[in-house]
Amino acid sequence: MKKIFCYTVLLLAAIACRQNQPTNDTMNVFTPIDSKEIPDNAVRMMADSWMLITAGTPDRFNTMTASWGAIGHLWQRPVAFCFIRPQRYTFEFTEAHDGFTLCFFDESYRAALALCGRVSGRDVDKVKEAGLTPRILESGRVAFEEARLIIECRKIYSDFFSPEQFIDPAADIYPAGDFHKMYIGEILNVWIND
Repeated sequence: MKKIFCYTVLLLAAIACRQNQPTNDTMNVFTPIDSKEIPDNAVRMMADSWMLITAGTPDRFNTMTASWGAIGHLWQRPVAFCFIRPQRYTFEFTEAHDGFTLCFFDESYRAALALCGRVSGRDVDKVKEAGLTPRILESGRVAFEEARLIIECRKIYSDFFSPEQFIDPAADIYPAGDFHKMYIGEILNVWIND
């Protein structure tokens, strides 16, 4: 009888604890789509909407705002390009891990993205300050609940820009020599927020 009582108490305690945990019912519904079905104009999506580049693990990750990037087809696969300077905190996470996510938001999140571009994750929990909610993907990569579009990528190529490669000298905007590193990621998954 004591065993049954103890099991009942443990079960009730577990149920009570679970009621305080977020469930899938409280999370946004994201629908997987093929990369060819991304509804946005790729140029406008990168330049006007901004995005968050995120790399790391659920326990330790960083994100940064970016407006440079591209989506296309390369080496017989769908790809996304992003660019990160080495002094950015996200750089070390992107270097250390095999992939990254690109999250796009509607205009109401402009202030949150501005904050994520203005402050460093070294100094402040900018995800919390921006009011964003991490969403852990099946792969363990991190995206955000508030995104309208998530692109998950696996790194397949990276290299730094170099001054001798600029054909148009006006494109070389690096007087301090702090060149971006380009990452090309194979697009593994794309989700759109319903």
